[in-house]
Amino acid sequence: MHSEKEYIEKRRKQAEELSRLFRSMQKYPVEKRKIVVAAFEGAGRYGCNPRYVVEELHRRAPELRFVWLMHDTSHVFPEWIEKVLDTPENTAYHLSTASVWIDNYRKPWGTIKRSGQLYIQTWHGSLGIKAVGRFRGDKLPQIAQIVSEADSKLIDYVVTDSAYRSRMLPDLLFYNGPVLQVGTPRNDIVITKREEYHKIIRERYKLSKDMKIILFAPTFRGGNQNLKKEVKQDYPSVDFKSLVSAFERKFSGKWQVMLRLHPQVAAKMHNMPIQEKLDNMCDVSQYDDISELIAGCDAVLTDYSSCAFDAAYAYIPVFLYADDVEEYKENRGMFMWKHGELPFSFAQTNEELQTNIENFDHSVYCERLKDFFKKLFLIEDGHAAERVSDVILGFMRRYV
Repeated sequence: MHSEKEYIEKRRKQAEELSRLFRSMQKYPVEKRKIVVAAFEGAGRYGCNPRYVVEELHRRAPELRFVWLMHDTSHVFPEWIEKVLDTPENTAYHLSTASVWIDNYRKPWGTIKRSGQLYIQTWHGSLGIKAVGRFRGDKLPQIAQIVSEADSKLIDYVVTDSAYRSRMLPDLLFYNGPVLQVGTPRNDIVITKREEYHKIIRERYKLSKDMKIILFAPTFRGGNQNLKKEVKQDYPSVDFKSLVSAFERKFSGKWQVMLRLHPQVAAKMHNMPIQEKLDNMCDVSQYDDISELIAGCDAVLTDYSSCAFDAAYAYIPVFLYADDVEEYKENRGMFMWKHGELPFSFAQTNEELQTNIENFDHSVYCERLKDFFKKLFLIEDGHAAERVSDVILGFMRRYV
């Protein structure tokens, strides 16, 4: 086992090698109409914020060339997007020769951006629950800070959803540059197309049009990551049979549970590990984009995932459940909000979860959300992708 110091030195040498590769690619010219996209360090499929930005760009400027870097090129993408395996050589070449970069995660340490290129960082979370950046305190690995600071120096704009989040960026992402406070592109459809995706999701999984859906989407677990980033998923302790019964008693109708792994876990595991399989349960971990699932669901159950806020923007009922709070804080650091500040109920046992469902009042919930969003100066109106595209197209017309 390497020490942290030895691990950082190993990563530093890898970064130097990658930088040499980037410099060697600068002999090739920048392609004026080329945009390179990545998501979840290459583990992401066709989804999250980058998807909705490039769709808007393609709609408005179909002559643009889009290259998407990924680990698995067998995934289905639109025919107008070039899928490229993200080897160091491919990554260095395509990033070095693109006019615009769009990403929702950190670029590899050692990446070099050329003069006249634009880097839009959309990030992969909106308002968050779990600690990020400096908010992790002494739980933040030194290598994470090094990589974050290196990437932030390359970024031209970070996309945010609120004045609150924009104000927090220096501590969240070690970033002090310009901000696009325009909303979250992936949530545009959650806000504007719920009826459409209500139908699409039920047809996709052969459910009746009246079936109600609970989306269970926990975040990943993974140590303090001091030496190597670990992404794993434990067995969820949710009593799904009792969960469904509680929803049917409270809201009536028939309910279906959809299980959704975090994208970086889904890249390694096909399904969520569960101990009890029910007839009214299906795994949707391999579905490309969680935003479509959120748009089509009737309630969300999660632990510390920012998908809680994604659903709340459309006033979808959200319930928080986690039985490992102390362990999670020990590994990740304190949470972003104090107890009672969030507009969601929180349970640490199945009994508490069922009580929270039974006591849920949608009108009270909506009022709490409105008050919460107002204090943050939230901007989520379904037009975020348009605003980000305005900036990109303006840059390309002016500088390319």
